[in-house]
Amino acid sequence: MPLPQLTPEARAEALTKALHARKERAALLKALKTGGVSLPALLEREDDVIAKTSVRRVLESLPGIGKVRARELLINLGIAETRKVQGLGPRQRERLCQQFPPSD
Repeated sequence: MPLPQLTPEARAEALTKALHARKERAALLKALKTGGVSLPALLEREDDVIAKTSVRRVLESLPGIGKVRARELLINLGIAETRKVQGLGPRQRERLCQQFPPSD
C-alpha cells in the first residue's frame, strides 16, 4: 500500500507534530532516569506519547537498567520485547510496578 501524497502544508504539520512528540518522549524518559517521575506514575499516563513508547525503552531509561537487564526483565515478566506501553495488560502493568515501586 503506497503512502498517501501529502501537501507541503500537511507534511510540515506532520513533521512538527512528530518533533513535538519526540521532544516530549525524551523529556519524560529523562525525568524517569533522574527520578523526577516514577515508573508507576509514567504507566498511569494516558497520552499518545507514552502509549506509543516501547516498554523496553522505558525500562532502559530507569537508573541502573541497561539493555541486557531490560531484556531479562521483559523475558521474566512475559512481555514481548517489541510491546508498546499501550499494549500492556493490567497484570503486566502490576508486575512492572511491583518491580519498580515509587520511591517516596
